[in-house]
Amino acid sequence: MVEMMNTLISLIAILISVAFFTLLERKILSYIQMRKGPNKVSTLGMLQPFSDAIKLFNKKSSYPTTSNKLFIITSPTCSFLLCLAMWPLLPVEKFCIIDN
Repeated sequence: MVEMMNTLISLIAILISVAFFTLLERKILSYIQMRKGPNKVSTLGMLQPFSDAIKLFNKKSSYPTTSNKLFIITSPTCSFLLCLAMWPLLPVEKFCIIDN
């Protein structure tokens, strides 16, 4: 149980840190280009990574008329979930967040 909680907390922390490193990169690029940067969602753009993720999952694209729409819609989600399922296989025993 402790290993599962440790893996889950690590996974969530990694996902959130990647989102905020993306925000940091966008802010630095905006300062280099002398523009304001991503401030559209909440104060200082703190919710911008989550808004970007929601927008990414809700994007509509044109579907071929003879294709299986269910397969086209679910395949990106399945590939994302497959990537998330591979993360617990990484050895993180030395970096335990929760001690016994």
